[in-house]
Amino acid sequence: MTDDIIYDIIIPDMKNKLLYTFQEDLAKRLKNPEFKKAWSESELEYTLAKQLIEKRLTGKMSQRELAKKLNTSQAMISKIETMRSNPTLSFLKSLAEALNTKLILQFK
Repeated sequence: MTDDIIYDIIIPDMKNKLLYTFQEDLAKRLKNPEFKKAWSESELEYTLAKQLIEKRLTGKMSQRELAKKLNTSQAMISKIETMRSNPTLSFLKSLAEALNTKLILQFK
């Protein structure tokens, strides 16, 4: 699970006065088996959040504007984008419609 959007995020390491990228931090953390397992288990939520953010930004829409289209709160959109909520299939369909995109679900 990597993300083009977050390649450029710089994480300050205040203790050592260094800067390093998200990808460098992730590579280091993935060496920990517990973290690697948790990261892997969150792939579906991560992919959903990533794609939602990409579609929303491509459409030049704020969280508030998207929420208004869906008759929900900005906080709900934020929760989905930060992987703190698991939306229903019905809500995902509404999201796709509000973003003028197609929802595709599949088992592999």
